[in-house]
Amino acid sequence: MISGGELIRFRELLQRRLGWTFADSDGGQTMTVLDERAAAHGLTVRDYLDRLGGRRWATETAELAEALSITETYFFRHGDQFRVLTDRVLPERIAARAGQRVLRLLSVGCSSGEEAYSLAIVAHRARPSADWIVSVLGVDANRQMLARAHTATYSAWSLRETPPETRRGWFTETADGFTVAGEVVRSVRFAEHNVAVEDPQLWHAGRYDVIFCRNLLMYLTGETAAGLVSRMTRALAPGGYLFLGHTDSLGSRPEGLEIQYDAGTVYYRRPDSRPAPPPRPAPRPAPHSRPLTHSAAPLVNGAEVRGRALGLMQEDRFADALDLLAGHGLTGTRDLLVRGVLLAQVGRLAEARAAAHRLMDIGGPHPDAHHLLGVCHELDCAEQAAGQYRLAAYLDPAFAMPRLRMGLLARRRGDHRGAAAHLEPALELLHREDDERITLFGGGFGRLALTTLCRTELEACGVHR
Repeated sequence: MISGGELIRFRELLQRRLGWTFADSDGGQTMTVLDERAAAHGLTVRDYLDRLGGRRWATETAELAEALSITETYFFRHGDQFRVLTDRVLPERIAARAGQRVLRLLSVGCSSGEEAYSLAIVAHRARPSADWIVSVLGVDANRQMLARAHTATYSAWSLRETPPETRRGWFTETADGFTVAGEVVRSVRFAEHNVAVEDPQLWHAGRYDVIFCRNLLMYLTGETAAGLVSRMTRALAPGGYLFLGHTDSLGSRPEGLEIQYDAGTVYYRRPDSRPAPPPRPAPRPAPHSRPLTHSAAPLVNGAEVRGRALGLMQEDRFADALDLLAGHGLTGTRDLLVRGVLLAQVGRLAEARAAAHRLMDIGGPHPDAHHLLGVCHELDCAEQAAGQYRLAAYLDPAFAMPRLRMGLLARRRGDHRGAAAHLEPALELLHREDDERITLFGGGFGRLALTTLCRTELEACGVHR
């Protein structure tokens, strides 16, 4: 029987060797791996831990990475990022590399290779001529996944987000599945790498035009994640781009990087010596800090009308609330937001989305507008909904509601760890959440009911609060 102290020691060793962090809900899997690996070497758990902690044991570290890492991926995952890569990033980097005629891209945490091959396909399509060199490197600590990547053959499920024309042009269907085109395979190589370890050759300064490191930072300790971000920033060419997962954020002022926003996604650029592009509108600190125009009626009347509309909303009288706003011709940003939420509530989703986009046209990235888009997308695409909620939480770190929605979406997928990662901060933020936001986005629940819901969902994930 593994003791609590042995489990804690195992986790500490994993943090030291791999830089990984673990939630309390991971205890069952971690304990099983510890028991199995000790048995595989014919050692007691205590002796195994002594050996693991006593000296560098590279082969066993690789085995642990295989047993504990999360490997689910597919081609062209998070298509919004690949659209930005195609439409903006690669044309810019091709112009910058015209003298060398080479594009270098890196996939960190590449798993079984789908992301690295996706990058290569996009780069091959973008290069101006066949004499351009495309070089893609995929790195991961999981040897088993890297072995799969080298085969370059995948099931139809791995191509579920791949457009039909891309499937026809860059894959060959075989008895074993779909094999990546030889031209692409020759431009991609894979290497085993532990992100907790420095590697000067891999992280050579200014080497890469594009680095993808998606949904990895959240599994690392703070120290390991900070070190990895620093190395990636240094390894980007001036003017190069870094793409993180929607669950990862570097805050509003990342050192050595500029925040970029396009096509519904946030990413990062290392500045260069050339004139910087025109600044993008800064995220607004509050969802309704200034009116678009002044209503003919006094401001107090507009506030009273909004208050009455919110009261009707609390009574589920959404159509009446819409009629009330329309009858008074209110045009401020707060009124536009309320109207968009009401439109979503009555099922007029196209109009609700238009209202959200109008809010962003007025003042740039807008947390409440992105949350509203998430609400609309929950009915047709959970992944797009989660992406909008991530942007809302990124733009306003104090906004509890998108974190709560992301937690509930993760619970639906059976991802208890991911759910807890969102629900815990949501619980902390709910007691400070704006009353109007709770009315707009609480689904008819008040603050107390939402807090209870959050605690209940956390307990279902194995986290007791």
